Parts: sequence; C-alpha cells; structure tokens
Amino acid sequence: QVQLVESGGGSVQAGGSLRLSCVASGNIGSISAMAWYRQAPGKQRELVATVTSGGDTNYADSVKGRFTISRDNAKNTVYLQMNNLKPEDTAVYYCNMRIRRSGYSYELNYWGQGTQVTVSS
Repeated sequence: QVQLVESGGGSVQAGGSLRLSCVASGNIGSISAMAWYRQAPGKQRELVATVTSGGDTNYADSVKGRFTISRDNAKNTVYLQMNNLKPEDTAVYYCNMRIRRSGYSYELNYWGQGTQVTVSS
C-alpha cells in the first residue's frame, strides 16, 4: 500500500507565495519521476512541473521563473515553491509519483488527494 499526502495549499493575494509538499509513504522500493499537476474549474488537468530521480527539472511555460520543484529522496517528498502567484494559478494542485513498491519489478503511477490553491487579485 502506497499513499501520497499533500499539504501547504491555501489562499493568498496576487504576488504572494506558497510552498506545497507531498510525502509518499508505505511499501516503497524506489521513486523515479515526481511531478505536480493542477486543475482549474472547468479545465483539464495540466502538468506544472517535473523532477527526475537525477534532479532534472521541467516546467510549464506559464510558471517558468516563478515556481520551483524540488525533491528530498531521503524523505520521499516533493515540493513546489510558488512565488509571485497570479489569480490564474488558482486550481487544485496534485502531486504525482512513479513508484516501484518493494518486492516488485515495475512502477505504478500514484496521485495525491489534491490541495486547493486560491489566488485573489
């Protein structure tokens, strides 16, 4: 059993900052890619940022220069530092991890429950 738990969402004014965290727990053998997605009301879920096991990162154009994804492998945790937030960043943010459970040879895709981020103008 593997579980991802997110924290750090909330409400801020435009220009403010938030830091999201997502911790994986359970029968974890290894974690390759970690990512953050978001879904705004009435829109499809979109990729925000990814980080590989080697630390390589990639960002959606809309968040480049404002958001930073990072990971702590010892803690099975991924972070998303969000600065200079804009009203269009308002969405439910989901973490995603590719996890190989202990005793298994293949990876599965796991999702967090989502955390609301609301940015007011």
